[in-house]
Amino acid sequence: MSESVGTVGELVTAWLPTQRWFAGKGREADITVERLGELQGGDPQVTLWTARVDYGPGDSETYALPLVARSEPQGSLDHVLLGTVSTEAGVWWIYDALHDKDVTRAWLVGVRDGADLGPVRFTRFTDADRIPVDESSLVLSGEQSNTSLIFGDAVIMKVFRRLQPGLNPDIEVQGELSRLGAQNVAQLFGAAEIDVDGEPTSLAMLQEYLTSATDGWELAKTSVRDLMAEADLHADEAGGDFAGEAERLGSAVAQVHLDLVSAFGTHEASSAELRARATAMRERLDAAVDVVPQLGEMADELAATFARVGELSDAVVLQRIHGDLHLGQVLRTVYRWVLIDFEGEPMAAIDARRAFDFSLRDVAGMLRSFEYAGHHRVIEFGGDPARDPQQRYRANEWSTRNRNAFCDGYAETAGTDPREHAVLLRAFEADKAVYEAVYEARNRPTWLPIPLASLTRIATDGGTS
Repeated sequence: MSESVGTVGELVTAWLPTQRWFAGKGREADITVERLGELQGGDPQVTLWTARVDYGPGDSETYALPLVARSEPQGSLDHVLLGTVSTEAGVWWIYDALHDKDVTRAWLVGVRDGADLGPVRFTRFTDADRIPVDESSLVLSGEQSNTSLIFGDAVIMKVFRRLQPGLNPDIEVQGELSRLGAQNVAQLFGAAEIDVDGEPTSLAMLQEYLTSATDGWELAKTSVRDLMAEADLHADEAGGDFAGEAERLGSAVAQVHLDLVSAFGTHEASSAELRARATAMRERLDAAVDVVPQLGEMADELAATFARVGELSDAVVLQRIHGDLHLGQVLRTVYRWVLIDFEGEPMAAIDARRAFDFSLRDVAGMLRSFEYAGHHRVIEFGGDPARDPQQRYRANEWSTRNRNAFCDGYAETAGTDPREHAVLLRAFEADKAVYEAVYEARNRPTWLPIPLASLTRIATDGGTS
């Protein structure tokens, strides 16, 4: 198919805003589409495009668009059809190439061979015979910011939709930890990069697929369901008690933090860095009050919690961390807990996601996730924890038991108990809960009582249990 930039550009401009991984929904923007090159010739033909989305001066995003052109329509791909273009050779149907099982094999072959396929450069990090080039692909549903494909039961490939120049931290971290032989991460098999505006940019990664794994959020929800089904039992008496798994998970997170130190080192936070972090937390709180007026009732106490971070005099060590850790980012296999998705916050700049940070921020993220797991069932069944003392008691009991078990496991492996660093841990929990309150107010108002109850607890008693 000859280049039809204008026509393909029109198709992309209409299709892009409808995709779940497109971050600019509802915003006015100019979209510029560019053809980078061909990955596979013939019919079907696979080409790689980028879409630059400009919202205004200094505010833009770039997205990766692998497209496949076919001379005949494919009914199985109707759900990812962009439209048709006409050329001298005839009419071509244009689809999202990542959903076309007939062409995705090329990505595995590229990794296996360490190939340079036009716009895409592949790198292999494992033995060639571990790349299952003959397996068919299946696109995972439910992802928000990327597109992932499973090939058989052996590997999973993640394609980064929103591109940022530089090495993606997911590839960087998992590559280094795989080299170290770390046991609590999936092994990295390969990666792909392209040039965007003349700079090398991560496009995709291929890693071990954990076939027997279940994510932590689903396991935690099952435990809460079992507890709530037995009205006369406490959390430690229910058959689905999760505390043992929570403790093992804490140990796994601590081990990954130790592995990250081995791979990337540490440095001590300066007084200026502590003050800057405290200021940023306070600014997020001030902005959140405008969105969630209920926060105004506890704003002074929360502001004091954040201010104490800037007043710390004890040495605080910074290191590489996960950056977006919660129960949905961990998998339980038959043998161990595994942390996944070291990409960090997808909307943040890559430099910020690769920066050294406080390991307690990961711990706080997981503690917040246990809070959500404990209370989610009350919300889903239309209740309000604040108005149902019995349900609130049982949800709090589950959350407290598993938060403490997680910290116990972390302390045993790390050699330091995160609860001993109460000022930082409390502040990071509060900062995360402020973010949650804004998110819930905008997207799931019925869930707002969960972060508000946590913030009330932090503001009134300063506890972390």
